[in-house]
Amino acid sequence: MRELVQRQARALGDPTRYEIFRFIADSALPVRIGGLVERFGFNHNAIRQHLAKLVDARLLTEELSSSGGTGRPPLQYRVAGAAVGTWGAPGPYELLAVLLLDVAAGRATPQEAGAKAGRRVAADYGEGADPLEAVESEMARRGFEPRRERTGPLVEVILERCPFAVAAATEPDVVCCAHQGLAEGMLDALGSDLEVSALVAYPPEQAGCRLQLRPRSGATSPSVA
Repeated sequence: MRELVQRQARALGDPTRYEIFRFIADSALPVRIGGLVERFGFNHNAIRQHLAKLVDARLLTEELSSSGGTGRPPLQYRVAGAAVGTWGAPGPYELLAVLLLDVAAGRATPQEAGAKAGRRVAADYGEGADPLEAVESEMARRGFEPRRERTGPLVEVILERCPFAVAAATEPDVVCCAHQGLAEGMLDALGSDLEVSALVAYPPEQAGCRLQLRPRSGATSPSVA
């Protein structure tokens, strides 16, 4: 862990690279190279070099965009789970505590509180945002390191990392149900034609929990590319 922090500190020692990291950390949705070129005024190769350093230091994750269109999907970047809670990114337990305020006050179950929070944070992603991409981004912001798998009309968001290992091991019904509700609330508020059918939970030290999504009744096709 100490070695990783030192590597991250070295990567962020360059002022431009730090600004790129902060820009991505503050963005609700993943950021593409084109957006960084426009924001910082450097050419594509210079931006790619900075991004490679940040990915190597596990400060960012690199993935292919799920957007439709011809040709190879563009790369996009978001904050890595290993960076959540450090370097100015919000801490996962801070976000969990805010999510569970209604539960602590006795006003809602964990799933209801999560759904309420999901409807609230959905506004951060703006009108027209892709609902599934927004859910993935929010889970990444909370430290889960999500990835998507699709089988026909069914979609699974696999949470490769559990940022709440201690809490989830002690109170799995609270932590897991709250985040299931979070996804439900976001999909509902963003008008998705997908809904959560289940959250298949695994021991937090193992991670890999699966958020299973299916088309809503009457929907013709899921909102994924």
